[in-house]
Amino acid sequence: MKSIHKFRGNRVSLSVEVLIHFIIAAFALICVLPFVFIIIIAFSGADSLRTVGYSFFPTNWTTASFQAAFDMGDVLWRSFFNSLYVTVVGTFFSVLMTILYAYGLFRRDYPFRKIFLFLVFFTMLFGGGLVPTVVTVRNLLGLGDTYAAMIVPALLLPFHVIIMRTFFKTSIPESLIESASIDGSGEFRTLFTIVIPLAKPGIATVGLLTAINYWNDWWLAMLFVRDRSLFPLQYLLMELQQNIEFLRRNLATIGAANINFADLPGEGLRMALCVIIVVPIAFAYPFFQRYIISGLTVGAIKE
Repeated sequence: MKSIHKFRGNRVSLSVEVLIHFIIAAFALICVLPFVFIIIIAFSGADSLRTVGYSFFPTNWTTASFQAAFDMGDVLWRSFFNSLYVTVVGTFFSVLMTILYAYGLFRRDYPFRKIFLFLVFFTMLFGGGLVPTVVTVRNLLGLGDTYAAMIVPALLLPFHVIIMRTFFKTSIPESLIESASIDGSGEFRTLFTIVIPLAKPGIATVGLLTAINYWNDWWLAMLFVRDRSLFPLQYLLMELQQNIEFLRRNLATIGAANINFADLPGEGLRMALCVIIVVPIAFAYPFFQRYIISGLTVGAIKE
């Protein structure tokens, strides 16, 4: 009877494969540990943070940090809604514009293809600078203190266009486009009924990257938003990180005057907000995972 290892599909020995799996598992653990550590700090009591500092084994556990975060009331939930709204609306329109732009670059018969391709590469290498961006968005477009100020500047990212164009080139046969054209299909019909259904893995990948970019962004809010009712959750956290006195000055206005601020674990409160920020985008990833994996394997095996 032949030994099992002779029927192995790969060319590495069992010991090498075990070593590779161990390295991958160790790398995955390194990636997960910081988030686990943040959760532990968020549930650590103030006394534990003062005595033993950051530790995987705090002396006492408490939900005071999350209670303090939820006691912020309308400030927290309004910021959460702002982040969610900007992410959903921004991702939809950004992915749509990315698809339209990348499709034009994908079509070899498009007469202005080289010009728009040059614009993508040029803007990816050279930015306009902070001052022209602020002047354009705030003064020229008049988008200050609006949701659009946090959506429009990141609406079309050159790197995402390159990713989508590359995916079109590697997964959409040009003969399929020609066949659709011969059958009388227009450009928009070809794009939305033929190309997009075949490009779901690439669209999911760009959509996830775009959603993460919008969800984690606080820079645009700092530049263009002064109305506190429009602050996203990340900007609220950034403000807390820069100045924990923000809560002390506003305890009455946010409906948390009954909190003894001196007993609150400042680090724990920040970590609790970090957990609240990370959880929604972490739960969104599994919905994109199937498409992302298939997108990574496109072109890996050809018959």
